[in-house]
Amino acid sequence: MPRDLKKLRNIGIIAHIDAGKTTVTERMLFYCGATHRMGEVDKGTTVTDFDPEEQQRGITINAACVTFEWKKHHVNLIDTPGHVDFTAEVERSLRVLDGGVVVFSAREGVEAQSETVWRQADKYEVPRIAFINKMDREGADFEGTLEQIRSRLEANPIAIQIPVGVGPPHLPDAFRGIIDLIEMQLLTFPAVEQGARVEATEIPADKIEEAELWREQMLEQLFNFSNELAELVLEGTHVPGELIRKVLRDAALHRLAVPVLCGSALDHVGIQPLLDGVVAYLPSPADVPPVNGTVPHPKKKSDPTTETRKPDPGEPFCGLVFKIEAAKHGDLHFVRVYSGTLKSNSRVLNPGQDKKENVAQLWHIQADRREQVDSVEAGDIVGVIGLRHSITGDTICDVQHPILLETIEFPETVISMAIEPESSAERKKLSETLEMMKRQDPTFRARENEETGQTLISGMGELHLEIIKNRLLRDYKLNVRVHKPRVSYRETVQKAVEVSGECHLQQAGQTLFAEVRIRLEPFPAGTKPVTIDIAAGAAQQFPDETLPAVLQVLTEQAEGGGSLSFPLMHVKVTVLGATAPEAEASEIAFRRAAADAFRKALHEAGIVLLEPIMRLEITTPEDNLGDFVSDLQQRRALIQSTTTRGKMAVVVAEAPLSNLFGYSGAMRGLSQGRASCSMEPAAYGPAPPEVLAAFL
Repeated sequence: MPRDLKKLRNIGIIAHIDAGKTTVTERMLFYCGATHRMGEVDKGTTVTDFDPEEQQRGITINAACVTFEWKKHHVNLIDTPGHVDFTAEVERSLRVLDGGVVVFSAREGVEAQSETVWRQADKYEVPRIAFINKMDREGADFEGTLEQIRSRLEANPIAIQIPVGVGPPHLPDAFRGIIDLIEMQLLTFPAVEQGARVEATEIPADKIEEAELWREQMLEQLFNFSNELAELVLEGTHVPGELIRKVLRDAALHRLAVPVLCGSALDHVGIQPLLDGVVAYLPSPADVPPVNGTVPHPKKKSDPTTETRKPDPGEPFCGLVFKIEAAKHGDLHFVRVYSGTLKSNSRVLNPGQDKKENVAQLWHIQADRREQVDSVEAGDIVGVIGLRHSITGDTICDVQHPILLETIEFPETVISMAIEPESSAERKKLSETLEMMKRQDPTFRARENEETGQTLISGMGELHLEIIKNRLLRDYKLNVRVHKPRVSYRETVQKAVEVSGECHLQQAGQTLFAEVRIRLEPFPAGTKPVTIDIAAGAAQQFPDETLPAVLQVLTEQAEGGGSLSFPLMHVKVTVLGATAPEAEASEIAFRRAAADAFRKALHEAGIVLLEPIMRLEITTPEDNLGDFVSDLQQRRALIQSTTTRGKMAVVVAEAPLSNLFGYSGAMRGLSQGRASCSMEPAAYGPAPPEVLAAFL
């Protein structure tokens, strides 16, 4: 019997690091009956953080997929990392999910990575609900966090619960439960039963007035979304809970509002209502608009045609590969099925690479455990074994009905580290291992320098590279020397230049001649690092079949890097025209002329060295604020704002990555371990002359 799409939820748990995502996931699995014992992050016993590195550090590194049932609904849940170095895990998860649960710490509020994941969810138009966690912590501020969601994230949060009390048990008004504003009742979760039972009672007399004010505010916010609800409120008639939930769901699905719940995952408070919220307010695959894609290689040579696929098992199959777990015996590809039915032992097409693939086995994934299935339908998330050519972001589809879905874009790497194998036998093993890791992590780069024998690996931050290094040494038992991390610089050009490249070539007694004219210029507005264009009328000046060869050479030259061999970015190359004798044109001559033109243009345009600039958000006790500001100024940082959050000061600044190596240690020294910091890549900016001089 086919699964009811309306009873399916594909959701992700996203948040800033340490907001409590993994603990929320553990509680969900326990209350749904998917696990018989609640894991603890601090003890390394959680279901989703099963990697040894995750258990040791107490953080999520890899997005883990788990499935469970809640009130006759099937939920595919992905627990994503919170650390900015692993933002690709969040990016690819959000690309294929239908809804998100955003977890905020009631004490820290909206933090830097909270903004990053919120922007990612906006990019993929993912409806969300919010869970304000850690209401049992000292300094927790429900209203303050709610206001920050409104102001910093430019969202429309609607509180459908409020906390009763706040802070740890030793305080007189400690956090002890939540008030459901829809049904107007107090919900408590007896600690002796680990919160497994929810007790619904009347609201205490001293909290009724506050609850009524919050309910009135909730209904006012819902005015704009329902005439029926507005009329009932204006008439002074009781608004039934079913209507409130219906209006809230419609507003959430259209991303006009964010239902906000609260609790404490560590103390087992508020998880069951959060699960109810997932079912009530987040979309099923049937609620999500059909996916659009292009038809590759259309019969007509015109622009590619667009096709739509509905989330229907009867439609032709199409899905997107969004994650790969690499292994020597066969990679496991995670696929979101958007339409049709996928069966084991079948053939599919990868239209982006124009290759057919075998689907040998299908697996439902439960973190580090698997269950084999014969087929899956539209809306599901499945692990596939048998694909050989497909990588993250690739579409797979029905061979007879090709469609190419939008891929997943990942940020550029900002930090590199050199590693050297101790022997030639280790070199081969290292090369194979790095290829496997590149398939698994799309933000990981590795390339070998033939002159030095070193391999340069690149990633998103110090932690990212440290974990990769640990995996090479611990998991793969490689005997390699590891050097200190270094910045991944980029190059651009100072000014626009127009040049001509020529080729005079003697071949078989014949002189081959070609001239190619190009313009090279700075181009910060480009969507690609290097944009290659053709000026109006230029194409007609090229003899048959030579223009594609010229464009290929210019692309290869651009990929080879700038004058200092760093990758080029913010550059545009425009082909202006060509000259060739009237006799038969030589493709070789045009290739050489194009390469000559690019080299000349690069030399004449001048070098601008670009360095990665990081955005920092530092939270420190106010007593240490002056020390931090002084230290940041010595690191060439530009301080953008300083604000207060309770007893803490928050500093937002931008600084070059080269001056931030080892910053976590320096930060601990400045604040005796009481400060916290998050950083993310902001942009590439011109490096000062003394940095450029070191490479000349």
